[in-house]
Amino acid sequence: MTRRSLILASLAGPPVPRRIVSTSPGITECLFGLGLGDRVVGVTNYCMYPPEVRKLPKIGTWVTPNLEVILSLRPDLIVVQKTAVHDSNKFQSLKLRALDVRLDRIGDIFTTIEAIGEAAGVSGKARDLTGKIRAGLKEIEARVAGRPRTSTLFIVGRNPGSLEGLIAVGPQSYLDELVTASGGRNVLSDAKVPYVKVLHEEVVARAPQVIVDIGEHADASAITVAQARAEIALWSRYATIPAVRDRRVHIVASEVFVVPGPRVLDCAQRLAALLHPEVFRK
Repeated sequence: MTRRSLILASLAGPPVPRRIVSTSPGITECLFGLGLGDRVVGVTNYCMYPPEVRKLPKIGTWVTPNLEVILSLRPDLIVVQKTAVHDSNKFQSLKLRALDVRLDRIGDIFTTIEAIGEAAGVSGKARDLTGKIRAGLKEIEARVAGRPRTSTLFIVGRNPGSLEGLIAVGPQSYLDELVTASGGRNVLSDAKVPYVKVLHEEVVARAPQVIVDIGEHADASAITVAQARAEIALWSRYATIPAVRDRRVHIVASEVFVVPGPRVLDCAQRLAALLHPEVFRK
């Protein structure tokens, strides 16, 4: 290779990846949303959407990835969901190319899509996808603008078959922002942390008009109508809560509510319909 060729190669940057490993469901959905599904060679045990990912090799979990399996897949890019305690260092130490992204807030979804698009050589598709999502969210916000905000409690964890161990959405989180974008007011917006352990007495005192409960469905699998009714009945002992009194406790069992990614628009649409049925009633 001539000196000029070497210079041009260095300016061109790393080669476009053809074998990509995802380390979280949100990243997987971003990859497929960008039309990169044919390049994905490995996903986590919890990646369920789109349906074709279920046939792909599993690399373990986000917290404990199986490095041996990942190496066997010969990836030329690993996309890593970064947190305060997890990043790409373990992969980079093995000389694997990695891209750190975050998915803690709605804005992170756009940044992640654009970063993956740039790394994979599909920046145009990334701009189109983020533009579509932004426009859809703005449309929802416009439809609920001027209406009284619906006070909302969003439960993301509890002990199966009971209302013990309640964990709810607090401030500065993906779901907190979605509640706001969908015309709601998070009753725990003044909490100290993004996800809050909450006592029954606190729920009663906060008096939410709507309770959205995905609490015991950690795998976000579908539930029967009978199961949903049984879980709604758990709340019946707290009849003074407006959401219980007015039958506005909603049991949701869909990964769309718990996976930050391109389906954020779908999530906002569903949530807005629960908070403002008078606007979104079909």
